[in-house]
Amino acid sequence: MAGHAPVQRVGGPGRSLWFRPLLVLLLDAVITTGALFCAMLLRFDGRMPTRWQWAFLNGLPLLLLLRLGALVVFRLHRWSFKTSGLSEAGRLICANALATLGFEVLQSSVLHTRAPLSVVGIEFFLTTAVMGVHRYAPRMARLWYLDRQRARRFGTQRAIIVGAGGAGDLLLRDLRGVPGSPWHVVGLVDDDPAKHGTLLGGRRVFGPIDMLPELVKKHQVSQVLIAIVNLPSQRIQHILNLCRNLNVGFKIVPASFIYLDKKITSAMLHDLSPEHLLPRNAVSFDREEVHRLVTGRRILVTGGAGSIGSEIARQVAEHEPESLVLVDINENELYLLVRELQERHPKLPVSAVVADIRDMARMMRVGRKHAPQYVFHAAAHKHVPLMEDAPEEAIKNNVFGTLNVARMAHACGAERFVLISTDKAVHPSSIMGASKRLAEMVVRDLAGHSRTAFTAVRFGNVLGSAGSVVPIFKRQIQRGGPVTVTHPDCTRYFMTIPEAVGLVVLAGLGGYGELCILDMGAPVRIAELAANTISLAGLVPDKDISIVYTGLRPGEKLAETLLSEEEERTQQIRNRIKVAQSPAPPADFHIRLQRLWRAARAGDTPAVTNTLRTLIPTYTPSKSQG
Repeated sequence: MAGHAPVQRVGGPGRSLWFRPLLVLLLDAVITTGALFCAMLLRFDGRMPTRWQWAFLNGLPLLLLLRLGALVVFRLHRWSFKTSGLSEAGRLICANALATLGFEVLQSSVLHTRAPLSVVGIEFFLTTAVMGVHRYAPRMARLWYLDRQRARRFGTQRAIIVGAGGAGDLLLRDLRGVPGSPWHVVGLVDDDPAKHGTLLGGRRVFGPIDMLPELVKKHQVSQVLIAIVNLPSQRIQHILNLCRNLNVGFKIVPASFIYLDKKITSAMLHDLSPEHLLPRNAVSFDREEVHRLVTGRRILVTGGAGSIGSEIARQVAEHEPESLVLVDINENELYLLVRELQERHPKLPVSAVVADIRDMARMMRVGRKHAPQYVFHAAAHKHVPLMEDAPEEAIKNNVFGTLNVARMAHACGAERFVLISTDKAVHPSSIMGASKRLAEMVVRDLAGHSRTAFTAVRFGNVLGSAGSVVPIFKRQIQRGGPVTVTHPDCTRYFMTIPEAVGLVVLAGLGGYGELCILDMGAPVRIAELAANTISLAGLVPDKDISIVYTGLRPGEKLAETLLSEEEERTQQIRNRIKVAQSPAPPADFHIRLQRLWRAARAGDTPAVTNTLRTLIPTYTPSKSQG
């Protein structure tokens, strides 16, 4: 009925606030009484003299008062039977020690009698031990029950943890304490000899990491959980190689674990991915520096719906620019990206502009309307074999589209223009690579008579981008194979998209020079990347999934380089960023450029190829273009 207060049920939540602590204290009182009585019997060989019987009865109330009072002060009456650990055990020992010390000091002055010191000591140890058992036995029983239940449950995977340090300990605790955990941990491995044979959380540390193949077979393990924070990629690759011929999956503790206040759960485990195997250390960024470069600026990104352009948009949006304009011809992906950014940054003015960078007039109108201070030019045709079949499209988009956007940046007084280039621009063998090298030259030429600072940033492949080999490998694996690789010796440089874009922002906006090259570490064999991707899916290369070599496609090279011979004189500016001295365009650059434009517009492929050769002497076209 309206107006009446709800009736609280007897035994509801209100009762539990005081009932359980009171019950715990009652049990502690019984334990203390029994411990003092047993201490007396032990001291006097099972027969307590009458004199000490009175001492027991007189001293018990004082001991109970001090013992229970200390437990309340240390809040040990509000005990969590699920989560209490070593710190709570230490508090229990301290509380009992203080109560015992107080009893020893006060019994002479208050009771005018003293229990033997041996009785006081025995009582302390008995009380502490039984209280510990009383408090921790339910948790141990629960963990034992969950382990038994998990081991018998259908679908539970047997797992082994790599790393018996802090991360491994916390991960094991969570896996054992969660009823619905999908993994039953059989043990751990660690390269520290001091840990071998020890128990961690009730599980044995079997030995070094090199024992993994033997242990996986012996204990029928199907999942390897890597719990070593910031483990070098070489060690991860070693673990993967050890288990290459075993059908096991892999998960890893995220590197951000060190920022998680030493809390970790199984939900934080990531699938081990090719990014973890890159042969170099992860790139770190100074967020404050990026913030100073970006905050309060008007920013425009072409190719905003693509892999690189969208990541540029996401990263700069984190640093409070004045406005963000995204230009792309792909209206659907552009719309979805703008929706995403508006949801994450509701106060940021984000504009979606559907436009073709080959339309000079359209780009000029966009520039006049939005007046960007920074322009990131990521729009480009990037697919090598497709551009071999349509060279005029690569030229019109990658060369003259770049020229249009660069002229727009110059005309509207932009402070900086950043061109996203590629390692395929060095000694190009493809139309795509030649078009990107020519785009670098266009930017270099315009920089000579503009107040806008022009920078080209050159780097290799990015894992996970549209058209990258890793998503292709994954789709092939899902279909049951085969995984196709062009050549067993083919190598490429790789970075993750966030790393590459973070360096692009720093290099492009830092004012270091007209051509910046990202140091991407050592090149990666594509065949090895394919085998790793198969292994990470829990399958065995060339057994469960075959690897087939298809031969190099038109325009492709076995290996890419990031610098030409003329650019070898480089200077390390900061972590992963170098500045190269690139040769100037030829004196008749504009005349040759106009000749190239006419050939591309007419669709004259031989003329396009011949003009590119005169502009880029190192260009060696594939047979399809020769």
